[in-house]
Amino acid sequence: MPEQRRGFTYGFTAYLIWGLFPLYWKLLDHSGAIELLAHRILWSLVTIVILVAVLRKFAGVKALLAEPRRRWPLIAAAFLISVNWGTYIWAVGHGHVVETSLGYFITPLFTVLLGVFVLKEQLRPMQWTALGIAFVAVLGLAIENGKPPWVAIILTFSFGCYGLAKKQAGAGAIEGMAVESGTVAPLALIAIAVLGLQGHATVTHHGTAYLVLVLLTGPITAVPLLLFGAAATRISMTTLGLLNYIAPIMQFICGLLIFHEQMTPMRWAGFGLVWVALALFTFDSMHSRRRTLALERAAVTASAI
Repeated sequence: MPEQRRGFTYGFTAYLIWGLFPLYWKLLDHSGAIELLAHRILWSLVTIVILVAVLRKFAGVKALLAEPRRRWPLIAAAFLISVNWGTYIWAVGHGHVVETSLGYFITPLFTVLLGVFVLKEQLRPMQWTALGIAFVAVLGLAIENGKPPWVAIILTFSFGCYGLAKKQAGAGAIEGMAVESGTVAPLALIAIAVLGLQGHATVTHHGTAYLVLVLLTGPITAVPLLLFGAAATRISMTTLGLLNYIAPIMQFICGLLIFHEQMTPMRWAGFGLVWVALALFTFDSMHSRRRTLALERAAVTASAI
């Protein structure tokens, strides 16, 4: 299989798994979000430690810990992704799957905004237009609900800032996740212990199958991240960016068709505006990339004459 096709398969599979996450977390709705988050962090660490040992990545992890310039962004990333995971688990358990999809639809646009204000990047007019449309959509949803769509906003903010922190750290997928999981694992252990002492622990109260599903939260967290990392080295960022929409589309479908969450006319309008914004943003990005590649080819041709 050619490398590009293999990369596409890896990327598609990663986003497919992420898109099906609502179905998985719904199976664990006998437990609270904090308990599930703590177990997810703990078993993710176990999974990553095994991978670090098998792939002999200890030197890479030690190098990250030894460099404050890379260590501190990963520590920040650990707390940001924990907020993201906890919010997502809570949202699925409380019937807000459609709103989680809204958060991940908006995330690419928020990431661009971070690039402007943090990395001092310049936006093209169509990108500003896309951001403006998305802002109107969120404002409309806030007016309809009488409050901002907090689940979507928290997911967008936490995952967008997580991506920025990861970019600043410049760490490999496994090494970075090892540091992140190790950072918050002590808090996860404390949470599990406190819940147990208070008699509120639930993961062992619903049979072996339920406990196995909880233990598997580690592997299902690590596997799509590894697939994503393998895809990123084999396919273009444009293709990877397009694949990014698979997960929120599937989450939206799950919320609408499987969990039968309500979609009012205003909510449809809000999502429609977000999709228009994403279409404009994607078209502009692809057009800009094609123009850049054409200029590079022209420069190579000119230098060869």
